[in-house]
Amino acid sequence: MTATGSGHGTGPGPRTLRLGTLGFDRGAHLLVRRALLDLRPGQELAVAGDDPALPVHLRAWCRAHGHELRLPDPGGQEADGVRARIVRGRADLDRWSDAERAGGPGPGGLVARPSPAWGLAARGALVESGGPAGPFDLADRDHVWADVAPHLYARAAAEQWDPGRAVDWEAPFTLPDEVERAVVQVMTYLVENEQAALVVPARLLARIHPHFREVLQLLAVQAADEARHMEVFTRRALLRGGEMGTSSAGGRESLDTLLTEPDFSLASFLLSVLGEGSFLSLLAFLERHAPDPVTRRITALARRDEARHVAFGVAHLHQRGTVDPALRGRLRAAVERRHDALTDTSGLNADVFDSLVVLAAGEWNPEAIGRGHDAVLALQAEMDEGRQRRLVHLGFPADEAAELSALHTRNLM
Repeated sequence: MTATGSGHGTGPGPRTLRLGTLGFDRGAHLLVRRALLDLRPGQELAVAGDDPALPVHLRAWCRAHGHELRLPDPGGQEADGVRARIVRGRADLDRWSDAERAGGPGPGGLVARPSPAWGLAARGALVESGGPAGPFDLADRDHVWADVAPHLYARAAAEQWDPGRAVDWEAPFTLPDEVERAVVQVMTYLVENEQAALVVPARLLARIHPHFREVLQLLAVQAADEARHMEVFTRRALLRGGEMGTSSAGGRESLDTLLTEPDFSLASFLLSVLGEGSFLSLLAFLERHAPDPVTRRITALARRDEARHVAFGVAHLHQRGTVDPALRGRLRAAVERRHDALTDTSGLNADVFDSLVVLAAGEWNPEAIGRGHDAVLALQAEMDEGRQRRLVHLGFPADEAAELSALHTRNLM
């Protein structure tokens, strides 16, 4: 049977592909390739067409794809307008003969240990052999995954907010100079901590095998969250034309210990479970005692983002702990190691502590300052209780959880 138009025959005899005036410069190769897909190696496809350059382009294309081309005498053509015949080769078949799918057969195709050879291939793609291996050393599901990651990413994507629209920067308010300086100091401290919280996931996500794409996506959004927090906290600090507050050496040294932890699970533990977990309480405290609507709004928005970060860290560590009984010992060692490294530091910036007292006091009299001081101590107790609760959820006995929480850095993050 002979094909008509741009189709091809389906009968037992030689098939004919009619290209009309379509040349390779306008996509004729797509029809040729499609026609050959139905043939077995050694079967023949006749090609008819009016483009003058057709034989030249067919010769180059067949050579590149491993097919044999048979042409009539120079300048001639066969009956019925046939300009050339292609004998189906094996090259296109052999190219994929040893290819593998970048993923398993189940829903989502997630596997425990993706091949380095898959590199940047999309999960589930048929991967041609011979490509470069990716530079991803975090390539074990248990080391990076949490079943909740796809859900958290979807939630994170839906909850993104625009600082220019989500915050009314023109909202009217007037604060005493001392209270404004307290806000600026706290904002300065928050920016410093958010910068560390951006760098940690950014460094980790570059090492994760793309097979675990939901974790990559989630960490990328987490880094974007922190970038947005840095923006709004800086903007609030400078909103009234003042200068940024102070940055203590001890505070920066405490944050530096987060940047040097190479293990994904340990870094997630120190940053998200302990540090950002404590920051949830701090942001709630600031929202509650905010002296102005802008501060109240940005701390509420940031707290919603940080809650997702903590949720992933806790879920990952809980899931890994079920398959790795030695994990809790390494988590404990990480806390102790960080505590020992910071033994000689001064802890929380005194200017930050005093600013929190001022914000909680709300007034300048002995009774109010006393209440503010008590409120900050209650905040620290609340942080400790939250850390203990998360540690118990990860499998630590209550007494050990209390001990480890007490070793957490005095700089809060």
